[in-house]
Amino acid sequence: LCISFFFSVPVESSEFCISVYSLFYNHLKNIEESEGGLDKFTKSYKTFGVNQLADGGIYCKEWAPGAEAVFLAGDFNGWNPFSHPYKKLEYGKWELLIPPEDGQSPVPHGSKLKVVIRAQNGALLYRISPWARYVVRDEDKVNYDWVHWNPPQSYIHKNPSPKRLKSLRIYESHVGIASPEGKVASYKNFTYNVLPRIKDLGYNCVQLMAIMEHAYYASFGYQVTSFFAASSRYGTPDDLKEMIDVAHSMGITVLLDVVHSHASKNSEDGLNQFDGTDSCFFHSGYRGTHQLWDSRLFDYANWEVLRFLLSNLRMWIEDYRFDGFRFDGVTSMLYHHHGIGTGFSGDYNEYFGLHVDEDALCYLMLANHMINTLHPECITIAEDVSGMPALCRPVAEGGGGFDYRLAMAIPDKWIQIIKELKDEDWNMGNIVHTLTNRRYEEKYIAYAESHDQALVGDKTLAFHLMDAEMYTNMSVLMPLTPVIDRGIQLHKMIRLITHALGGESYLNFMGNEFGHPEWLDFPRIGNNESYHYARRQFNLTEDDLLRYKFLNAFDRDMNKLEERFGWLASPQAYVSEKHEANKVIAFERAGLIFIFNFHPYQSYVDYRVVAFKYKILLDSDAGEYGGHQRLDHNTEYFSEEFPHNYRPNSIMVKLLSLLTSLSLSFFHCIQCIGISLICLI
Repeated sequence: LCISFFFSVPVESSEFCISVYSLFYNHLKNIEESEGGLDKFTKSYKTFGVNQLADGGIYCKEWAPGAEAVFLAGDFNGWNPFSHPYKKLEYGKWELLIPPEDGQSPVPHGSKLKVVIRAQNGALLYRISPWARYVVRDEDKVNYDWVHWNPPQSYIHKNPSPKRLKSLRIYESHVGIASPEGKVASYKNFTYNVLPRIKDLGYNCVQLMAIMEHAYYASFGYQVTSFFAASSRYGTPDDLKEMIDVAHSMGITVLLDVVHSHASKNSEDGLNQFDGTDSCFFHSGYRGTHQLWDSRLFDYANWEVLRFLLSNLRMWIEDYRFDGFRFDGVTSMLYHHHGIGTGFSGDYNEYFGLHVDEDALCYLMLANHMINTLHPECITIAEDVSGMPALCRPVAEGGGGFDYRLAMAIPDKWIQIIKELKDEDWNMGNIVHTLTNRRYEEKYIAYAESHDQALVGDKTLAFHLMDAEMYTNMSVLMPLTPVIDRGIQLHKMIRLITHALGGESYLNFMGNEFGHPEWLDFPRIGNNESYHYARRQFNLTEDDLLRYKFLNAFDRDMNKLEERFGWLASPQAYVSEKHEANKVIAFERAGLIFIFNFHPYQSYVDYRVVAFKYKILLDSDAGEYGGHQRLDHNTEYFSEEFPHNYRPNSIMVKLLSLLTSLSLSFFHCIQCIGISLICLI
């Protein structure tokens, strides 16, 4: 299979792919021979770190190749740094067995611990285990403390994971900002206040950011310090388990935004210099530091790094019941240049050669192979801006093994259009090209905007469209201004055309569905540690006097309609029209016809489009979505045998312009006539 795939690319590319696949195969073979198989190798989180034994004893194991000696200290031994030494094993590993005391654990639940490393220069370094499951920070401290988490009764999951979804509608979320209040919100708040909202909006998947523990809150979770610990600023590990369990009871799939592309430079409460050297877990020297992110870069060729990262994925799946991962920073992993100062045109030379990090690519293949083998129901998503070919093809074909990749060009295109072009200069062909330009047989997640566009320094689509008028004119008691009218209508159209044409899955960042005002900015010195912008004002949609409710309702009904007809799981759309002068786009997908009029002032009373007998299902001009109610939804319309755009039948429809509140119509074909593609779907 892999050889037949390689022949579809140039010879040099085929040789590269064979080299990477050979590396993957050899790793897999060595894991089978040296570690007892992939299953055992990736369960190392049950033996490394500090783990409770059945008899009440404690077994400790660490990898610290640069250490001269290793000890365990904590509340349990009065912080004596030398009373509990580890025994040195092969390959830089150390172990310690602490017997039970009267059948009880010698290290009580909730007590603080530290691994004490005697470095090569003789210094004693107090470190948090890389495998620590729970770390907390007291209000009067800067650094996190490692707390032994072993409650008498852990949370037991009651609900099975949902079956693998055909159509993913993803609600990208951050637990800490998921409240209108100016504070760090909790897992409990998300469970009982946000999950019902997500369900009501028609999203069937939640993607959780900033769960892996990170010392710096304003890093948005992308400077991870403890990879096996769920962030304690939102609550306990059991609180997170309950949250996931409740999501599963609602039929919601839960994905983790996993950061294996880099790690925080913190050493007191992070991985950096764990054993006193700069090469433990990471490349040493210049190669081990990301120049833009100021973070450490993993050495994916290292056997123990593979054990650590693969076991990390396994733990999140099996202990917390996550249903898959969105891998962050994949572009940085794939290339030695990390994508810094590099553009990608699509030429194969940009994807195959010495500038590609084969070890990182091999790790991603191993990760996806492990997940697909041991937990085939799980989903993996790649955040890659480069367009690496075959990243979302099976590993057996020589691909990266991901299920989906983010269509990262789409939000950039919408922002560029809104910022740089007048309405009459919008290019329909360019919009369609951006929305449909994806690698054959690779699934894409389309989105109009994500958390990236909401961060301080940028603007959301709603803020780009309506800006300062959102502060004064979003009340229904105020006259509808042209700016607000245009903004509300375009906000709906942009999201629907992205949803329907842009990919095989759809993503929205929390709050953006209703045009959340302003931006995201976490507490920091630069804003006087304010939480004012680190929150989501869901209450805006509940106020009947505010126009946010219209956008919220449209987003909900858009998702519900996709759930009914499944266009995301259908073959790519057939675009029957992209008319530059008329500013009209029309396409067919999943037995539905989508028609968009982007013209700023031209309405069409009798506009011919390809269709058969139809009725309106969703209309952005409807009153419940903040429109002007100018289309009759109770009428069935009939086509005529009039060839148009290579189809035998067509109809005349009414399309309204931006000047009179730009609108779209969305039709369902209810009678199959002729050989039209829409009838064959």
